[in-house]
Amino acid sequence: MAKEAKTNAMRMLEKAKVAYTAHEYPHEEGVAVDGATVARSMGQDPACVFKTLVTQGASRNYFVFVIPVEAELDLKAAARSVGEKSVAMIHVADINKVTGYIRGGCSPVGMKKQYVTVFDDSVLTQEKVYVSAGRIGLQICCAPADLIRAAKAKTAAITHRAAE
Repeated sequence: MAKEAKTNAMRMLEKAKVAYTAHEYPHEEGVAVDGATVARSMGQDPACVFKTLVTQGASRNYFVFVIPVEAELDLKAAARSVGEKSVAMIHVADINKVTGYIRGGCSPVGMKKQYVTVFDDSVLTQEKVYVSAGRIGLQICCAPADLIRAAKAKTAAITHRAAE
């Protein structure tokens, strides 16, 4: 079998001395797969599989938010977590230009630039967490604290929560 080509995210994790495992999932070449499908195809609880969302704030700065695949980003909470008046999702067409990744293969680690990155605080309840490895069809799994450190991220409550 051919040696697996490392993604930028994998190289960054190795440089940060973060132990991770790579997991492939079935996909059609170049076609993004929704996160819940990715979780199911890997036999994982969707609560431990996270998606990476890129936004732009009122200041025109970019911000990265990493949330469970079945959760919805609370834009107001997200903006508060980074000290912005507001944030909005960037256009799909801009993802590659801003991050160096494509839609469906955007990892919180190893983007073109280091953006302010915030993980939903639910990540801290997980033993392990899966995020994109930087291309469609490949996920990386590691301990949440290691991933947060490698992404130079912080945590905050940034998803819509069910009323308790």
